[in-house]
Amino acid sequence: MADGAKTFQTTGAAYDGFMGRYSRVLAAPFADAAGVTAGQTAIDVGCGPGALTAELVDRLGAAAVRAFDPSPAFVAECAARNPGVDVRSGTAERMPCDDASADVALAQLVMHFVGEPEAAMAEFRRVLRPGGTVAACVWDFAQGMEMLRLFWDAALAVDPDAPDEARTLRFGREGELTDLFTTAGLVDVAETTLEVSSEYRDLEELWSGFEAGIGPAGAYLVRLPDTLRSAMREEFADRLRARVGGTDGPFALEGTARCATGCTPG
Repeated sequence: MADGAKTFQTTGAAYDGFMGRYSRVLAAPFADAAGVTAGQTAIDVGCGPGALTAELVDRLGAAAVRAFDPSPAFVAECAARNPGVDVRSGTAERMPCDDASADVALAQLVMHFVGEPEAAMAEFRRVLRPGGTVAACVWDFAQGMEMLRLFWDAALAVDPDAPDEARTLRFGREGELTDLFTTAGLVDVAETTLEVSSEYRDLEELWSGFEAGIGPAGAYLVRLPDTLRSAMREEFADRLRARVGGTDGPFALEGTARCATGCTPG
């Protein structure tokens, strides 16, 4: 598990208020891109509290879905939210699944936190039947994920050494997932983008997600001294107002994810 993944050791409810609100709306277009259809069996790789798992259950039924995550809290939450699904503890590099046991395996907002992505790709190939589909999506951190882009641009304005996820995380740039899939020996590899949005009541609702310390952005924020944290909030609020025109009422932010699909030979 990469260091970034460790910043998601939180509750399902806290995650829902931060990134989970995007995971829920991303799940359907991601499953569409993966070609998930009735009659298949599916694995949710790095399931979190179960946003994609729920979408897979709606399409396939609980008995046809397996899910796993390295976070014990997320495993428990996913199981509670998706009765009948086989939810286990596990990582992408060591999937708790039998050989050739599924038709499709999906990793939603996961691969950039995988410490050994090449080992994970070997596991995808192992657990899928010949001709099975691998699908992964990752935020376009440099341009396409407004919530995080606003945050890191504000961070860099007050701290030039801030660990901007566009620099520190892989697979958010065009072609990176394609290269990973092709190098792993997958065939019929294709890459596209998925567009979603999330609505917020006001600035306070948005900022509270960062203050919860979730993800690399939240972990960075809560480690700052009070003076820098205050400066960071003011800078973020100014940039957000410039983007949405006001922060005392509702507004929406957009998110673009890079998505790749490929098939195991056979």
